[in-house]
Parts: sequence; structure tokens; C-alpha cells
Amino acid sequence: MKKDLHPKNYRFVVFKDMSNGTSFLSRSSANTRETIKWEDGNEYPLIKLEISNTSHPFFTGKNMLVDTAGRIDKFKKRYEKKA
Repeated sequence: MKKDLHPKNYRFVVFKDMSNGTSFLSRSSANTRETIKWEDGNEYPLIKLEISNTSHPFFTGKNMLVDTAGRIDKFKKRYEKKA
């Protein structure tokens, strides 16, 4: 395995989902100039996200379910008349 492949400057960072305003504290080595005061009273670097698990349709269950069985039946009906 290669040495010194991973960064060594991991620190606590607040990630904020800009689409719904939720935030969470995690560790990261990503650079940012912005900071935010967290719930524990400490100030942490802030990384803004466009989408996270709290706003992504897959995780929230608000995605459209595709009716594949209905599509297959419709296809069979259409082409069984010709055969």
C-alpha cells in the first residue's frame, strides 16, 4: 500500500444542506473559509452542500416509483395484436 496517500489534517467540520437547512457535524479535510457556531458552543469550519441524505429523493422516499409491471403489460398488449 502507498504511504502518505490519505491526508493527515482531518478536523471536525459542519456540513449544511442549503436546500432544507439541516446541518451535521463530521470529520473532513476539505478546505473552507466560512465558519459557523455549532450547538456545543464551539466554532467549526462550514461546508455548504447542495443536497444531502435529508433532502435527496431516494432517502426521503419522495421519489417517483416507476410502474414497470404496468409498462410490461402495455407492451405485451400492443404487440400481441400483431402476432
